[in-house]
Amino acid sequence: AAAPRVFAFRDARWAPDPVLEPSAAVRSPQPVPLVIDNGSFQTRAGWASPDPAVPAEPLLRFRSLAARSRGARGGAGAETQVGNDLGSPEPLRWLLRSPFDRNVPVQLELQELLLDHVFQRLGVASQGCVDHPIVLTEAVCNPLYSRQMMSELLFECYQVPKVSYGVDSLYSFYHNRRQNWPCSGLVISSGYQCTHILPVLEGRLDAKNCKRINLGGCQAAVYLQRLLQLKYPGHFAAITLSRMEEILHEHSYIAEDYIEELQKWRSPEYYENNVHKMQLPFSNKLLGSTLTSEEKQERRQQQLRRLQELNARRREEKLQLDQERLDRLLYVQELLEDGQMDQFHKALVELNMDSAEELQSYISKLSLSVEQTKQKILQAEVNIEVDVVDSKPETPDLDPLGSEQSLEDVESINEFEPLFAEEQPEVEKPVAAVQPVFNLAEYHQLFLGTERIRAPEIVFQPSLIGEDQAGVAETMQYVLERYPKEQQAILVQNVFLTGGNTMYPGLKARVQKELLEMRPFQSSFQVHLASSPVLDAWYGARDWAVEYMTREEGWITRKDYEEKGGEYLKEHCASNVYVPIRLPKQAPRAAEALAPSRALTSSTGNPGEQP
Repeated sequence: AAAPRVFAFRDARWAPDPVLEPSAAVRSPQPVPLVIDNGSFQTRAGWASPDPAVPAEPLLRFRSLAARSRGARGGAGAETQVGNDLGSPEPLRWLLRSPFDRNVPVQLELQELLLDHVFQRLGVASQGCVDHPIVLTEAVCNPLYSRQMMSELLFECYQVPKVSYGVDSLYSFYHNRRQNWPCSGLVISSGYQCTHILPVLEGRLDAKNCKRINLGGCQAAVYLQRLLQLKYPGHFAAITLSRMEEILHEHSYIAEDYIEELQKWRSPEYYENNVHKMQLPFSNKLLGSTLTSEEKQERRQQQLRRLQELNARRREEKLQLDQERLDRLLYVQELLEDGQMDQFHKALVELNMDSAEELQSYISKLSLSVEQTKQKILQAEVNIEVDVVDSKPETPDLDPLGSEQSLEDVESINEFEPLFAEEQPEVEKPVAAVQPVFNLAEYHQLFLGTERIRAPEIVFQPSLIGEDQAGVAETMQYVLERYPKEQQAILVQNVFLTGGNTMYPGLKARVQKELLEMRPFQSSFQVHLASSPVLDAWYGARDWAVEYMTREEGWITRKDYEEKGGEYLKEHCASNVYVPIRLPKQAPRAAEALAPSRALTSSTGNPGEQP
């Protein structure tokens, strides 16, 4: 039998990003581009420079989240934390905010916080301006309004010299191109919020036939959380989204045939060999579960002893205070007896008293209180001594008559012993307390069986979570059917998988199986997985920035922004297709507005003429 697979949650805390000092190669001979992969799950930023002294990898990687605390009442103001400075997202789950709606940035105030964090940690002085070109990723078919607000933020707030926008999945496609790869292909990009099917023909995106599925890693994590919370209602609070994301990243896989895989899980042997047990944190100390009766009795005695000591200390303190006050009153009474009336009246004023009778009343009451306290202290000491004496076991006197019994009496007793042998009570033997066997660690385990395949399956079957959408396979077939057969054959020769949600084991085999079912008999196709589905978008953007650093193609300058508006886009091999805003012509409306005035003028100028 296979050993039980028990895995502990890492619950890793995010380490705050350090403030990096940029090297001299970043600014000389000219400022190099800054590449920012602005993803809805994670933001990655780094430099694009051919100089080997500059790292060719993202220097910053942090979650695209911000939390703004309300601040203490009467204390400091609200504090804003961004990305890895949050430490852990779970304690701040209800304060977390993201600038994204799905995969489109719409909250530009939060987006500004993310960019401030990037510039500050990379050592870029952003007070006056950021004099580095910016390469920024955006969503497929990004709305013009979103791009307009982003361009306004970059050009007006940060005073960047130029900026370039590109699609993250196309940058990944651009980075993974090989010498024998065709320029056309079908890109399947699955991220945190969305999944896209992007046809690429002759190196350019065919935006008219792009399709989006509003499902990704976020929906899979929420679905897995619901499944496990229904399965383990006793651990409702411990089943957090962060732990569900960890399960998805490390313990889930895509079934090549979902129904067939479910049939395998029905087998007890298959279940025992493949189930993953996630160990939740727990404490071995449960109230009253691991204490014997002697330990409980000892604990009660310790508590009683501690309480008695506390009461005795309080009585002694009260007795000392009352005795000091009584001594003071007796001293004042002695002043009266000695005839020192001036000092006596002055002392009465200090004591806030009016007459000698009131003084005598206070002395009698205080004396009585002191005597009662002394009696209580003596009684408490006697009780403690009695308890100590009573705790000793009494030895019963087994021979009250002494040893005066004769030999005949002993023999007569021995004769009657067999008659009463059955009625004599047996000596009670100590019975060991049988405690139920309870595995506390196993109670705090989550058994992952079919949940390992059910959560990732929603990308192929959105109906599992009640979504009225087509899955990846149906959408892929729908996109292919919009092309002639010749172009379909070209596209399926390079089906490219990228995005963080494509890292499940078995996804490539599942896509191959779906293509085999939808393509004609004996037709060929090829499925490729990105070398690094998460980081290839940044690497591709860096490759493009290094190649086009000195060219004008793909860069939007400040002059272009001022002349053509913030929604303007310069196309390149990894960009969206620019569709300008077509405003309706105002000439017909102006003519209609002038027509009543002309009619009024003609009627007033020539009242005798008829129209």
